[in-house]
Amino acid sequence: MVAMHLPPGFTTRPEMKGTFGMVAASHWLAAQAGMGMLERGGNAFDAAATAGFVLEVVEPHQNGPGGEAPMVLWSAAEGDVFVVDGQGPAPATATPERFTDLGLELVPGTGLLAACVPAALGSWLFLLERFGTMPLRDVLAPAVHYARHGFPVLPVLSRVLAEAGRDWATRWPATAELWCWPQPPSPGERRSNEVLADTFDRIVREAEAGGRSRESQLEAARRAVYEGFVAAAIDTFARTPAPDELGVHEGFLRGDDLASWRPSLEEPVRRQYRDIEVAKTGPWGQGPVLLQQLGLLEGFDVAGLTPGSAELVHLVTECAKLALADREAWYGDPRFGQVPLDELLSGRYCDERRRLVGEEASLELRPGRPGGRPARLPALLERLSAPSRSADAEALRHAGPAEASAYHRAGVEVPAHGGQPAGAGRSAGPRRPSDTCHVDVVDRFGNMVSATPSGGWLQSSPAIPGLGFCLGTRAQMFWLEKGLPNSLAPRKRPRTTLSPGLVLRDGAPVLAFGTPGGDQQDQWTLPFLLYHFDLGLGLQESIDAANWHTAHVPSSFYPRDAHPGSVAAERALGSGVLADLRKRGHRVTELPEWSIGRVTAVGIDERGFLVAGADPRNAQAYATGR
Repeated sequence: MVAMHLPPGFTTRPEMKGTFGMVAASHWLAAQAGMGMLERGGNAFDAAATAGFVLEVVEPHQNGPGGEAPMVLWSAAEGDVFVVDGQGPAPATATPERFTDLGLELVPGTGLLAACVPAALGSWLFLLERFGTMPLRDVLAPAVHYARHGFPVLPVLSRVLAEAGRDWATRWPATAELWCWPQPPSPGERRSNEVLADTFDRIVREAEAGGRSRESQLEAARRAVYEGFVAAAIDTFARTPAPDELGVHEGFLRGDDLASWRPSLEEPVRRQYRDIEVAKTGPWGQGPVLLQQLGLLEGFDVAGLTPGSAELVHLVTECAKLALADREAWYGDPRFGQVPLDELLSGRYCDERRRLVGEEASLELRPGRPGGRPARLPALLERLSAPSRSADAEALRHAGPAEASAYHRAGVEVPAHGGQPAGAGRSAGPRRPSDTCHVDVVDRFGNMVSATPSGGWLQSSPAIPGLGFCLGTRAQMFWLEKGLPNSLAPRKRPRTTLSPGLVLRDGAPVLAFGTPGGDQQDQWTLPFLLYHFDLGLGLQESIDAANWHTAHVPSSFYPRDAHPGSVAAERALGSGVLADLRKRGHRVTELPEWSIGRVTAVGIDERGFLVAGADPRNAQAYATGR
């Protein structure tokens, strides 16, 4: 049972309230480390970085220093919202031709070919330099402690290591030595990563040798990572061929790629929804998908629907399909081509698209025509979008996972390994579960930050000897077909799934929120926002409520499987609701209670209290504060 089926106001855990500071994160140790930084006098940005570095240690299967960390934040001093792009670009020598010369039609989901510039370390350092107040040594201290002295191994991490470790000894020996010696850890076992602790310690030493001021030390730390010993180790490592699911390849990433990159501040993409405004990243992320969904839902009486009803689930699902279809057709790095975002978020366009929401589930992939422009999907997805081929979509709707893969063609066998997000409701076969992390912080000064670190998964790329972490595999989200908004190009950012968010009312921040979950991030947070702002549920109630999502649109991850018409739903929605959804044509997969979503949030309520909530699912996320 969940909150919506229990007496009003019931929650699985208290909604945190106070006046000093709040931290919510996808791991309890990260939340507590962030809160400890607030207690020591740091601000929300110091606390977020502290928590972020701890996440790199205690959730190495979900994120790492070689991954990425996009953020949306509110600076009380500047009275404005900013985005830290936090996503590293493709290497300068990575082109579609170089992949096709290797006989590849898509970027593998594992190994070195999929590496972009590691952005997580640089993004946290940038946040500290631009908005923080505390020395790097203090910020990194909790992460160094857990890396050197140990942390409890999560059950999912234990499973990943037990399953993947069987072939690492021959495929990725450095990873096997780091994580599986003398044997993979059991759940709850204490494990350390002293190699990573040494890396962090050396970064601090080189930072402190760079000068006496915070600014000079943080710049010296950046140089140690992007021009110094870390970059040198990555350059050497990426030149050494390593196995991936499509062969044995060296990577394209080089030291020059790291030296030429810096994170940047960007304007957020914002959209009004009733009396709130939601701020997300640009279309190099999938954040605007949430804004498109809200634009579609604005024309419906959401407040008049019952929480968890079939009507609400159907409506939200159909709007998600339309917004995600536009993501496939139109989103990409705006530095490399115009993305018609103003039109996609306009009231006129949302009115037009809203008319496509019917009483029955759609089985087609239906991108729109913003400004009259014809949509162009990757050739391998076109058959899912053409109305004249709805029979193909119907066949796929009833197909097994292999047949439903957008890439599965006669005579072509696609291996099933790599970085499939966990909890996404897709059939991952023998893939090792990997996902994402999230942290939200609000402090007594009114600063607020939402960050979604991810990538650098230990099961997706071999460990770098001497550094204790892995490269990311985010380039798997590029298409190798030319002429698309998300086609691979040198130094271009892939269209990521990472989607931190901020809510404002009357120009002031009221909520920072987000979740892990790959393609599901902007589906899992949408019901949470509707319950809280439209239907008046409390913060923790809205997180606790039964959840669902669709895998109708092809996955952003290799091998881009699609399940047209699918809805994965927690059984707590009720048998009547699930039966109603099936009558409407949804292909419903029932999942256990407490199995969909990992939402966290912090905010400032109408009485001025700082508030926080965290998802009870997986018994892992935690909110703390006072």
